Parts: sequence; C-alpha cells; structure tokens
Amino acid sequence: MKVRNYRLFATGQMVSNTGTWMQRIAQDWLVLTLTGSSAAVGITTALQFLPMLLVGLYGGVIADRFGRRQLLLITQSAMGLTGLALAVLTLSGQVQVWHVYLMAFLLGMITVVDNPARQAFVAEMVGPRELRNAVSLNSANFQSARLVGPAVAGVLITAVGSGWAFLLNGLSFLAPIAGLLMMRTGELHPVDRVRRGKGQLREGLRYVAGRPELLWPIVLVGFIGTFGFNFPIWLTAFVDDVFHAGAGTYGLLNTLMAGGSLVGALLAARRRTSRLRLLAGAALLFGVLEITAALAPAFWIFAALLVPIGMFGLTINVTANSNVQLATDPAMRGRVMSLFMMVFMGGTPVGAPLVGWITDVYGARTGFLTGGLISAVAAVAVGLILARVGGLRLKVDLRRGHRHVTFVPRGEHMERAAEPGPGKRMAPAA
Repeated sequence: MKVRNYRLFATGQMVSNTGTWMQRIAQDWLVLTLTGSSAAVGITTALQFLPMLLVGLYGGVIADRFGRRQLLLITQSAMGLTGLALAVLTLSGQVQVWHVYLMAFLLGMITVVDNPARQAFVAEMVGPRELRNAVSLNSANFQSARLVGPAVAGVLITAVGSGWAFLLNGLSFLAPIAGLLMMRTGELHPVDRVRRGKGQLREGLRYVAGRPELLWPIVLVGFIGTFGFNFPIWLTAFVDDVFHAGAGTYGLLNTLMAGGSLVGALLAARRRTSRLRLLAGAALLFGVLEITAALAPAFWIFAALLVPIGMFGLTINVTANSNVQLATDPAMRGRVMSLFMMVFMGGTPVGAPLVGWITDVYGARTGFLTGGLISAVAAVAVGLILARVGGLRLKVDLRRGHRHVTFVPRGEHMERAAEPGPGKRMAPAA
C-alpha cells in the first residue's frame, strides 16, 4: 500500500467490488424470483463466463499487445454501463429473464479483456518484489467487499427491490476509472509490448504445456472453478428449498463465506514463500468441507462451515495465481493469465448448468456434495502427479526481495532444475 498507484487502484477496486457483489446477489435472486429455477441461475452464471471459455485466450493476446491501463479504462467503463442498463430495465418494471441473460453475456465479453489486463497490470504497478503481497491484497480487497455487498444487497432487495442494487453497481465504476486517471504513469514498471504477429496464441499454449509448474496448477484450478465454485446455485437452493428463507439469509451466507475468504487472503499476504503442496492440500480440504456442508443437518452448522470453505477457496486462488504469475516471463504474462482465468472461470458454462440440473433434480444437498467430491478427487489426482514429477518442490521465495523459482523434476532429470525464464534467478529447493 506504500505504492501510490497501487493505493489508487485498490481504493477504486474496493468501491466497484462492493457494487459487483451487490449486483451478483441481486441478479441471482432476481432470476430465481422470475423463474423459480436453480437451473436458470446456473444458466445466468454460465452465460457470464461463456465468453471466457470461447475467446478467453484472445483477451490475453490483447493484454500483451496494448497498454493495460488504457484497456482497463475502457473495460471498467463498459462494465459500469451494463449495470446501469440492467438498473433501467428493472426499475422500469420491464425486466425479463432474457434481459438478465443478455447482460450477463455482455459482461462476460468485457471480462475477457478486463481480467488478464487487470491481473497483469498489478505487476506493472508494484514490480516483482511486492507482487505476491499485491495479489493477496487484491483478494483481500475483493473479499472485504464481499462482506459488505451481499449484506447491503439483501437489505435493498427486501426494502426496495433489485433495481437499486444494479444502479449502485453501475455508479460504483466511477471510482476505479478515477483511480486509473489519477495514476502517475512515470512510476509504473515498464513492460515491453508484444508486437502483432502470427502464432502468438499457440506460443502461449506451448509455453504453458512445457512447464509443469504452470500446467498442473492451471489444471487443478480448472476443476475447482468448474465444479467447486458454483455457490450462487447451491446457496440459493439451500436458502429456498432446504431452509425456506429469503434474500436476507442468502446475503448472510455470502457474507459468512466472504469472512472466511478475507481471513484466507490476509494469511496469504503474510506468506513470503509458497509451495504447490499448499495448493493441493487446500484444494483437498476445500472439497472435503463442501461434502461436509452438503450433509450438515442444521442451518447453523451449514452456515459455520461456509467460513472455512471461503478461507480454503481463497487460498487456492491466491496460491495458484501468484505462483503462476511469478513463474511466468513478463512478456508472456497476459497470455498465461488469460489461460489461467479461462480454465478457472471459463469452465463455469460447462459446470454451472450441469450442477444446476443436478440440484434441481436431486436436491441442493446432492448438488453441493457432487461439487465437493469432484474437487477433492481432482486435488488428490493433481497432487500425486506433481509429487511424481517433482512439482511439489516448486518454491517461490521473496524474502530477500527477489524471485527464486525452482522446479526439480524427478527421475533421470532429478539433478537438473527446470530452465528459468528471463529475469528469474534460481535457488536450491528447500
């Protein structure tokens, strides 16, 4: 936070993230009110992330070619306009479910460019020395907003309806736009732009495929994101069908999960080193906790379990995100992070409708249990693969202000560390 440009960025993001969480809660509840279907909530979520699955990698190419600050000014403005459009439709009483579907899809198209640009821009603001801390604080920022947004949304929905939550979200994007405009560009850490050329997308895929320290964390977060993070579906179903409560309870459950996520983010910010065994272990505990919550016999037990679920879910995200960024050459970071976000968020169009259908047909408990079981199995499988090839020995160390990335394969290559990318220094695995 001592970096002025990052302070401006973080402040703006706090405001807009609060509005985003308000819109998420209002959108889910509006769709459930209009249709009475958990599957419809799943379709809304799927449409929002479908563009990431279809064209997500191209967003990374754009983020590597153009100025990321300029891209963010465009994408943040466009996101604000989608919120205002949904507010007008809802407050005028004209909203229909297909309007929500359309706005979700348009928001997803904008996110294709916004996500990799925003992820990569963090390194430009703070440099490699503070990158892990900045990634963790970004997550803490997002989860702090999640503490406030759902609670405010629950009150607004109950008192005056969903439209006002959409309106406030649209206006909230004025804060990050102002922050971006106020930045001192001379204090940014310059990154060479990638010139337009053929094969840049394939180059990014080959880059990841040849580095197990990138490939397997991305595979794991793909499974977790596709099947384990469908909380809008499960929580609306539990509130409506199991606990027979209203929008206020739905906001409360989201707030409890956000509290756990905030704790996870702050703990991650304190860590100066990280190993991929932490990622695999957190993913396994995350799946086991979801299974336990699905079988919880009482509301208070279910609600209490959402706190550690949020904590371990955030640990997965921060650990994978920071390890992947630090192990990637800066010139490739936009493309690698677009692949990371594509598998983490882009799997939702596959997982959300499937999980929504299971939840509708077999009940909320079965749907939640399915997501937890798949997450746990994926964590065990990827953990075993990483252990076999040496991936659990990957270490990122920032204690002396430098990046030290070591990846030691097993077998015949046991004595040779993975070849570092430009700018990386090697250190023995500890």
